Amino acid sequence: MNPSLMTFLGQMISFAILVWFAVKFIWPPLTKAIEDRQQKIAEGLAAADNAQKNLADAQDKVNEELKAARVKANEIIDQAHQRANQIVEASKAEAIEEGNRQKALIEADIAASANRAREDLRKQVSSLAVSGAEKLLRREIDPAAHKALLDELAAEI
Repeated sequence: MNPSLMTFLGQMISFAILVWFAVKFIWPPLTKAIEDRQQKIAEGLAAADNAQKNLADAQDKVNEELKAARVKANEIIDQAHQRANQIVEASKAEAIEEGNRQKALIEADIAASANRAREDLRKQVSSLAVSGAEKLLRREIDPAAHKALLDELAAEI
């Protein structure tokens, strides 16, 4: 046989042994590593998708909570406005009631003062009438003197 043919056959056998050895011992760990890497990448992508979904859900929940908080805040503000209006109305009613009470007291005071003034006037008129009657009785009954006394009493009243 030809040495180059022998070399060639030797190389072929060596190459076949190398291929068999690579397929038997090197190729399975390589394919396993590639498959593991593909699986990790797929899991990472799935986790990223889940994280995106969770983030979107959390954002929706936050928006709902903010919306509920705004609604509650508006309700509290409305209640505060209503309470303030009630307080203002109560204060107005109380002020009107106090004004009416003060007015009634003043009117009663005015009526009492008017009654005292009338009573004083009656006392003065009666004392003037008594004094006039005394003067009339002390003098003799003369129509001229009588008329003069009545004019004098009328001037005093």
